[in-house]
Amino acid sequence: MRFTEYPHNSGMATAKDARAPTTGPTGADALAPAPSPDLVAEGTLLLKMGIGKPAIARAMRLATDHGTSLEEELLANGLIDEATYFEAISETLGLPFLKHIAANEVHDLPGLDSQLGRPEVLLLQPPLARPIRVMAPRLSQLGPLRERLRLHPELRPRLAISTRSEIRRAAWQAGRTRRVAETGRQLSETMPLYSARIIFWGRQGFYAGMLASGILAAIYAMPFLTVLVTHILLSLLFLANFVLRFVALLSAQARERRQHTRRPRSLPKEHPLPVYSVLVALYHEEAVVPQLIEALNRLDWPRSRLDIKLVCEEDDDGTIGLLESMKLPPEYEIVRVPVRNPRTKPKALTYALTGVRGSLLAVYDAEDRPSPGQLRQAHAAFCRMSSRTACLQAPLFVTNAEQSWLSSLFALEYSALFRGLLPMLAAARLPLPLGGTSNHFRTAALKQVGGWDPYNVTEDADLGMRLYRKGYRARVVSLPTYEDAPTTLDIWLKQRTRWYKGWLQTWLVQMRKPRRLRKEMGWGGFLAFQVLIGGMLFSSLCHPLVIGFIVYLSWLMIEQGSHTSSALSFWLFVADVVNIFGSYGVFVALGRVGMSRAERRAVGWRWMLTPVYWLALSLAAWRAVIELRTKPFVWNKTPHEPVKK
Repeated sequence: MRFTEYPHNSGMATAKDARAPTTGPTGADALAPAPSPDLVAEGTLLLKMGIGKPAIARAMRLATDHGTSLEEELLANGLIDEATYFEAISETLGLPFLKHIAANEVHDLPGLDSQLGRPEVLLLQPPLARPIRVMAPRLSQLGPLRERLRLHPELRPRLAISTRSEIRRAAWQAGRTRRVAETGRQLSETMPLYSARIIFWGRQGFYAGMLASGILAAIYAMPFLTVLVTHILLSLLFLANFVLRFVALLSAQARERRQHTRRPRSLPKEHPLPVYSVLVALYHEEAVVPQLIEALNRLDWPRSRLDIKLVCEEDDDGTIGLLESMKLPPEYEIVRVPVRNPRTKPKALTYALTGVRGSLLAVYDAEDRPSPGQLRQAHAAFCRMSSRTACLQAPLFVTNAEQSWLSSLFALEYSALFRGLLPMLAAARLPLPLGGTSNHFRTAALKQVGGWDPYNVTEDADLGMRLYRKGYRARVVSLPTYEDAPTTLDIWLKQRTRWYKGWLQTWLVQMRKPRRLRKEMGWGGFLAFQVLIGGMLFSSLCHPLVIGFIVYLSWLMIEQGSHTSSALSFWLFVADVVNIFGSYGVFVALGRVGMSRAERRAVGWRWMLTPVYWLALSLAAWRAVIELRTKPFVWNKTPHEPVKK
């Protein structure tokens, strides 16, 4: 490797990178396997460096259990201070130790970003001085390094030692301007067909204008026929949505019965566990940061195999300051995203994706409280499933249903989605409109499809469709993530408007080339997409219109007696009533079937406000149509409050 190059690595530590454990004894002795010869050699070297025996002994037990190295366990579990450790390495090698690296002296050469995930070396160019290579060598590299320095003493003035966290910090800072620019344009340049950066793509704007003009002309020339055809089409659209959710209801009921007799699957005995990365995007979240850190600290995963990145906007001094004051454990890292449009959650996540270490990756929101065993369950599922299963969705449980009618209906809606509809779609191998949190990915697959679209404000649904088009599949796991729903109409409406705006973006992006979409998804996936995304959008927009049809036809029947002027009008009235009230009923039933008794009690009588909730959804959908034209990439942030105890 030349002095002016960065080492070639993927920046991703997986199980392949870790030392394979030796075959230990069986039976009762297997509960306390003997350390491998490699670990014993590491321990001897650490003793010579002055590391205490108690710390080495504890690290030895952890490394044997996790299939890692003593060095990893010492640093990850706080058994030794990182600066103290690498200062000892610098003394062992006889090289200077740099506690701080000036980011403006770092060479932003190709390969710099590899140091974000696996920091090993930085190339510095101090003013009026020769270039310096700053290293954070692994313990296993000390012997070869010492020998090389003995043979080539002229290298010493050009080498220095620093900590891995300092190398990582300097690398993030040095490449920040280039990296954030690449984040914003990467998907639109490499996969323009899948990017929402342009709202109407190709001839979509022309076709939309022609359709609107045609409808207006038809209303003027043939008002009765136009209304009749529109009525029939809307009835079919509502019927398709009703049938899909009714099938999900039947599937959920059958699944509930099976769960009482199903034996739990044992976790795979893979050893060592892979590195698991966790991304959490934060913006003005001071109120929930302590609750979030408490929840993440409870995750059941070895600290030495955990890579938690708290992704903050660079100008969010409040959140960053609070995080820095908390003295977070070594597995945490604060990633500062430079200020640049679009200022969206998917842009922040994609920016941080460059530096993840894990072969598996989970995404959470600031207000989330994931079940401690969720990573274990997702890992076990990935081990059992095909490599084409790229994503697992954990269910979201709303815990404040009793606080308002909105949170009650929100809880019903989430239960219907995450415990009813998504499991049915996953079992049928149909595309999943992912939830925006508690997604678990194979990192390689996520990167292969381009990550999140910075310009799509419901990046979850968009990514679910893109994964499906690229041949990947998504499934579900059962351990939930708990969160609170909005309790006031103003906050709920802003959030739901953003969601509808993103679903509109997703539908327009996927429908740029319908024939190609149908070919990539297959007929089943294509039709499911149209019902899930297109059907949801248009049914929400047209919900008041269908209510109007029911009111008008009811008035007509009352005026004319027991029947209308035509059989067609009568059957359209019947279809409208079945579609609307059947949809209300399926919404409530699908939500309640997956709920516990306590959750149903929390919702109480408020399920009867479903018609009001659906009208509010329609209002949000129309606001989204307007925002798509006026401010397509503006992120309406939802404020969060800690759980009331």
